[in-house]
Amino acid sequence: MNFFQIIDQLAAVDPDVLDRFDSRRAVFSSLGSAAKRSALAATPLFLGALFQKAYAGTKSTPVDVLNYALTLELLEADFYRLFLAAGTLPNAAATAAITQIKKHEDAHVALLTRTIQAAGGTPVTGTATSGIRFKPSAFPSTYAGQLQVAQLLEDTGVRAYKGRAAELVGTTLLTTALQIHSVEARHAAHIRVMRGQRPWVSNTDDVATNPTYTSGVTGTPSTQVTTPGGAFGIPAYTKASPAENNTIQVNLPLTTALATTYDAADVAAAFDEYLQPAEVVDASRAGGLLA
Repeated sequence: MNFFQIIDQLAAVDPDVLDRFDSRRAVFSSLGSAAKRSALAATPLFLGALFQKAYAGTKSTPVDVLNYALTLELLEADFYRLFLAAGTLPNAAATAAITQIKKHEDAHVALLTRTIQAAGGTPVTGTATSGIRFKPSAFPSTYAGQLQVAQLLEDTGVRAYKGRAAELVGTTLLTTALQIHSVEARHAAHIRVMRGQRPWVSNTDDVATNPTYTSGVTGTPSTQVTTPGGAFGIPAYTKASPAENNTIQVNLPLTTALATTYDAADVAAAFDEYLQPAEVVDASRAGGLLA
């Protein structure tokens, strides 16, 4: 295991990660011999403890992270309940797809709920009539509009899970989150195909200017999210996350490196960017869809 390579890779997700440590050398200054340092750096326990220290005061508890994920899953599950009940699905294939996605979201809700309970926490809740649920007045009346909201929700979910993965490093909960994250990405791709769009995010999409694909929020968001179904903490918002039209990865301007072969839209489409919690729960995004 190359510890410094891990740090470099994490920096691609959190550009401020190196600032959280005194210095690369200082990380090991109190660990004793070179042999001891090498052994410790190869252990997940050491990495988990180090990241816990590095992110102290900037992150939520693991239960908070999972409640944040559960809020999104409850919102999506209720949206698909409304979708199936709307009577707008045009054919058996569309009905089967939305039915299957709804089953996945229900399974995610069940898993996250049990995981939070097993960790000694209190999961947020939601039903068709109370708690965390989709705002009925925001539900579109047409099939095309319903598919568009589905795309925005799924793409938000993918960015939201990515934005919190670093907080679960060193815990077994990271596996749980990543298992769900990959399925949400598949949902997003399938919904996009149903809409006649590319299966990947592109800055030439018909909804590319929607806040889901941009970044930043106004004001100073609270670090406590309170919903009808429960409350949980989120990290303080510091600066905007990369927008989905970003063409710079790990400080490398790829539009320059690939200028003879790819345009900016091609480069941006090759990467999914993360969103911070404050950007996800903002009223301009998923937060505005909560009842």
